[in-house]
Amino acid sequence: MAGYTPFEPEQMLAALNRAGVRYVLIGGLAAVLHGGVLRTGDADICPARDPDNLERLAAALHELHAAIRAGDEQVPLPADPTLLRQNDIWNLSTTYGDLDIAFCPAGTAGYEDLAEAAVRYELDDGVTVDVASIDDIIRSKRTADRPKDREALPSLEAIRDEQHG
Repeated sequence: MAGYTPFEPEQMLAALNRAGVRYVLIGGLAAVLHGGVLRTGDADICPARDPDNLERLAAALHELHAAIRAGDEQVPLPADPTLLRQNDIWNLSTTYGDLDIAFCPAGTAGYEDLAEAAVRYELDDGVTVDVASIDDIIRSKRTADRPKDREALPSLEAIRDEQHG
């Protein structure tokens, strides 16, 4: 995957769906689906961490030719559910762009916590995705408290206020 890889999130999410992976879309792309104007060049997901889902996730990552992003280097990721379980965060490059996996995003208890209030969106080509609620996105960004998160909060809070009337 050396060189430029176009960012095609619908294709990436479609591969996860084909494999039957249970996940919630989080981060900047989730905020964009709620109406945000954040620029993002990756997709962030929070998958369920049960053994069967990790098997499906490993299969999807194999299909996506996932590699670990390590600076300017990319190291092929073995499609191994046991390996996936060993880290809470994976920063990957795929055939369709960058994919970040967080099993327990800041301020959350992970997949089950986020799935409770997730909103289902239908993207192009019939791809459906469960997206973290705007409240959960805000909660996570507040907890992470990185400069880019603090910068995003006013626009996310405006979206939340509009959604809640």
